[in-house]
Amino acid sequence: MNRNKKKLRYFSYLLRLWETKDEGQNVWHASLEFPATGERRGFASLEELFAYLDAETAPEKDKSTPAQPD
Repeated sequence: MNRNKKKLRYFSYLLRLWETKDEGQNVWHASLEFPATGERRGFASLEELFAYLDAETAPEKDKSTPAQPD
C-alpha cells in the first residue's frame, strides 16, 4: 500500500427539491439529508444550496482534519 497516497474526500447526500410560489414568483427550495446521520439541512433557494456545496467542496485549508457535516 502506498503510504504517500492521500484519501480523497467523499460526500453523499439525499437531495430533495420542491417549487413554491412567493408573491407570484416561482421559487425553488432544497434540502440535503446526510444518510449516515439522518441530519437534514434546508435551503430557501438554489443559490443557498450551491453556496453550501461550493464551500463543502472548496480546497481544505488543514489537510489533516477530514471535512465533517455541520
